[in-house]
Amino acid sequence: MANKTEIPLPAEDLDWVQLRQDLGPVVEVETTKEKLLRKINENPLVPIGCLATTAALTAGLYNFRTGNRKMSQFMMRTRIAAQGFTVLALIVGVVMTYGDKKSTK
Repeated sequence: MANKTEIPLPAEDLDWVQLRQDLGPVVEVETTKEKLLRKINENPLVPIGCLATTAALTAGLYNFRTGNRKMSQFMMRTRIAAQGFTVLALIVGVVMTYGDKKSTK
């Protein structure tokens, strides 16, 4: 076997090791699915509003296609209300999250 000689590395090549030690342990990155489930648990009203908006839009378009104008108009107005609910839920969720982060500091 050949003798292996160790080549010393310059200190600047090892700066990342010290940086890694200074930063502490590596935090696991959450997957997209985990993030989605966390967001739904934090503010469950937003997905409910999205589903209501989608349902109203689908029903309104179906009634428009079948010629039921009165129901189509009603569903389009319902869609607007559902969108308003969703936006309100988003705003309330942001305010609550901001309040939680502010109180933990």
